[in-house]
Amino acid sequence: MTAPHARYRRAVAIPAGMAMATALAFLPNTTATAADDAPAAVSADATPLSYVVNVKPGHGTSAYVKKAVGKAGGTIVTSYDQIGVIVVHSSNPDFAKTVRKVRGVQSAGATRTKPLSSASTADLGTPKALSAAEVAEAEAPAGQDPLQPQQWDLPAIKADKAHEKSLGSKKVTVAVIDTGVDDTHPDIAPNFDRKASVNCVSGKPDTADGAWRPGASESPHGTHVAGEIAAAKNGVGMTGVAPGVKVSGIKVSNPDGFFYTEAVVCGFVWAAEHGVDVTNNSYYTDPWYFNCADDPDQKALLDAVGRASRYAEKKGAVNVAAAGNENYDLSADEITDPSSPNDTTPGDRTVDPSECLDIPTQLPGVVTVASTGAKGIKSSFSNYGLGVADIAAPGGDSTAYQKPEAPATSGLILGTLPGGKWGYMAGTSMASPHVAGVAALIKSTHPYAPPALVKALLYAEADATPCTDPYDIDADGKIDAVCEGSKNRNGFYGWGIADALDAVTK
Repeated sequence: MTAPHARYRRAVAIPAGMAMATALAFLPNTTATAADDAPAAVSADATPLSYVVNVKPGHGTSAYVKKAVGKAGGTIVTSYDQIGVIVVHSSNPDFAKTVRKVRGVQSAGATRTKPLSSASTADLGTPKALSAAEVAEAEAPAGQDPLQPQQWDLPAIKADKAHEKSLGSKKVTVAVIDTGVDDTHPDIAPNFDRKASVNCVSGKPDTADGAWRPGASESPHGTHVAGEIAAAKNGVGMTGVAPGVKVSGIKVSNPDGFFYTEAVVCGFVWAAEHGVDVTNNSYYTDPWYFNCADDPDQKALLDAVGRASRYAEKKGAVNVAAAGNENYDLSADEITDPSSPNDTTPGDRTVDPSECLDIPTQLPGVVTVASTGAKGIKSSFSNYGLGVADIAAPGGDSTAYQKPEAPATSGLILGTLPGGKWGYMAGTSMASPHVAGVAALIKSTHPYAPPALVKALLYAEADATPCTDPYDIDADGKIDAVCEGSKNRNGFYGWGIADALDAVTK
């Protein structure tokens, strides 16, 4: 079986019939001459790139570093002094190499390999949307939203039973750090948190009204995720895992669908400073699937995103992230990554996933979510790994592999789509918001619980699920993945499958 590949944690490919340098010398304590102050010479055809420059946090960007950045041909876009991350644009190909030698700079690197001004022909995928007739004809038992019978994923985590006890608190906000959220959707509008929403694509917050929404040609991914978390129980459409909590949109994906470091950093910091209780991260930070600390550019990206995610947790947010859709064993000694850098020309490279991290999902403190299908076993595409996967939740799978029980007809996950629509997607992208929703229910039940306690309860309340052995998802006689560990914690399901009922009763 070949696992589907996806640039970020959106709908995955499903079988037919289903929808998815010379360095400048900086000499401190000397008197600069006019020549020393001149910026680095850059050729007219030089490629403009974005960079992060990481310095000691909490002290502001020193005049010395600012001067050095300018001298190296950089322009500061913004700086996050609270975590010591500076976002810079430069056309100097030696910019990062140069500023790494500057006193006070701890790491620096390009956040992309693609020029800032170039366009892309990336295919972001189209979800399988429900027709107007399907929506109009939907019927549900009393007390359910019309499309809820198609949501096999809710009973899979006992969310339907949880809703009889609690829908969650409107004092709790889940931030969807993603491609943008259409807050005008009738299932999202009742629960939307405007003050916690923003556009972070440039690396600097854009608070213009509606800036957090996806453009007409942009991916519906973030809107789908938002509905899975908090679609209102309002007699319209579907029901979210935590339909009583607030949801915000933090847009970090550019029009080409790339999630660059400066945007992700901005997203976490914004969440940290705007009262967010849970962040959902259904993506990996482009352009490197795995970021290796022995590469100076990738080390800087690891540093910057790690600082930002830790800052969000320090400020009270539980960070939840998708494990990925390549059927990788993230606990293996090595993995062949054919997809990096994904914004220019990728090539095969062998990495050690314990040293080269998929971020943010493998960062310390982040809840790593694996995906299950309608039969309750690991989705065909889901990444896994003993000690890496923390918890599992429904993310869907092909009905050829895992068919739901009637009345549900699709093995994928129903969610909201821009323009007041609903449709199906699949991926660990869809599993992660289920866990984010359960974490929001836990926070609703225990409003004063810090992130560490919310995570401890999330794992303790999960339904322990033993390894699926042998795992031959397509029944072709070949083992498709090997699960290691015990019933209480293993590589496929972590501590188990998320439990929404326990979240509101314990």
